[in-house]
Amino acid sequence: MTEQQAQAVEPGPETTPAGGLATAEAPVPPAPEQAPAAEPAAPAKDRRVLRAVLRWTAAVVVFAAVGAGAAYGIAGMERTDVPGLATESDGRWDYPTLTRPPLPSGSPRPFAEENGAEAHYADPRALLLPAPAGAVEDRALRGEDGWLPTEDFLKEYAEDERTALRQTLKDDGLRHIAARGWKTEDGTRTRIYLLRFDTSAVVDDLAGEMAPFGAPGYRLRGTETSVFDDGFAELPWPGDFPRWAYTESKPYGAEQVRQAYLGAGDVLAVIVQSRKGTAASVPFRQTVTLQGQLLG
Repeated sequence: MTEQQAQAVEPGPETTPAGGLATAEAPVPPAPEQAPAAEPAAPAKDRRVLRAVLRWTAAVVVFAAVGAGAAYGIAGMERTDVPGLATESDGRWDYPTLTRPPLPSGSPRPFAEENGAEAHYADPRALLLPAPAGAVEDRALRGEDGWLPTEDFLKEYAEDERTALRQTLKDDGLRHIAARGWKTEDGTRTRIYLLRFDTSAVVDDLAGEMAPFGAPGYRLRGTETSVFDDGFAELPWPGDFPRWAYTESKPYGAEQVRQAYLGAGDVLAVIVQSRKGTAASVPFRQTVTLQGQLLG
């Protein structure tokens, strides 16, 4: 309580008591002077009001501090850490940070203006997309010294398609195949093949044969009917080269198969994903897009 408040509570000798009017000619009798002493109600009420105000003020300050702390805590949390605000995964896989392999000194990138042949000077084995987190790699696709035999690649296709495709690859002068594959926890199997040729013109012709509009030119093993993936064609594309994607339409067998072809300069990329039941579109499109970034 302040000094001014204390003075207001205890009337001094010159304070006029309530209920009377003092004059110099008529001294105030002793009885009336003692009567105000029995009226401390007003000051006591003021003290109670003051204490209540102080308590509420303190409570407001505390709640404000707590609220500010909570707001700061929520602002500093990831969305998925806040109960009720968690965002479910959209199905994308957790790939490592991608880094293009170094080029030989003085060599341009495949789609640089000065590289009219659109040739890849980096080792194709280093251009393969790495497996996502938690996936189990298919070591059989590594081949010998990282090069996969043509016959192993042909096993991806139906038996009645292999003879014609084998001859086509031979006529086009296939140099070698780099491959990588893996299986994720949900049972999705991914296979990526990078077929290297002498020129981009050969790849353009071969891509037109293997990936025509509407349906793939060669049927994959275990598939019946595959159709053009219109949704994939509408997605943004990071590369300076064409791509084609297909999805197996119903009715299909025990698993669904998705496939894509990238005509990236002197490299034709073939990407296949399959899964028992239904092969999800999100990880497939993510995989194809990231592989396209490495080839660009």
